[in-house]
Amino acid sequence: MENNIYSIKHYGFVDKIVIKKRLEIIEIIKNNIANLKMEDVLDIGTTKDFDKESSNLIVKGIKGYNKYKSISDQKIDSEYFDKCLTKSISDSFSISEIKDMKSDLVISSAAIEHVGNKSNQIKMIENIIKLINKIFIITTPNRYYPIDFHTKLPLIHWFSKKFHRFCLKKIGLDFFSKEKNLNLISKNDIIEMLEIFKKDIVFKIHTVKLLGLVSNLIIIGKIKI
Repeated sequence: MENNIYSIKHYGFVDKIVIKKRLEIIEIIKNNIANLKMEDVLDIGTTKDFDKESSNLIVKGIKGYNKYKSISDQKIDSEYFDKCLTKSISDSFSISEIKDMKSDLVISSAAIEHVGNKSNQIKMIENIIKLINKIFIITTPNRYYPIDFHTKLPLIHWFSKKFHRFCLKKIGLDFFSKEKNLNLISKNDIIEMLEIFKKDIVFKIHTVKLLGLVSNLIIIGKIKI
């Protein structure tokens, strides 16, 4: 796909790949929501460096809605959003917070791997379900792609998570060695978590490939009628 929206010439090789994959994700999302009548969009896990071309790429690529909202553990000052709530998506939400931020379309782009342990990831999904009127989209890198695009290292993330974190700490990547900052998940992992809520939702998983292997997972779900 030609990149005629964002300039990526100033990024490194791996970063360019990440951006191109996200542009592919945007097209998949657009194709799946094209016929749905929706008024507002809620972005989960917005980053505060909103002016960078590579940041918050997916919510910036979803155009044409009347209102945009954000929930993030970072303070978001961008005028792109009509409402912002500074809060972790894996925390508990009050009834008033849910009512205020609830939206037709809820998007979480590459955030679920950054909220901590499995319990936090399940809580995040639970909260997203509470916050949707119509449809939710969760994207995440595939743990079993040969390269982890966060650390740009190959293969070591295929070992046990404990050993992976040990290796990252040993080579000086302390931030990513902590579970609260990086907890990669696979297709089976996300299916297992979503199945907890199977009485309330239906979902489908789309994939994006790089060099013939699945690099990204896109979960598109909705409330059962």
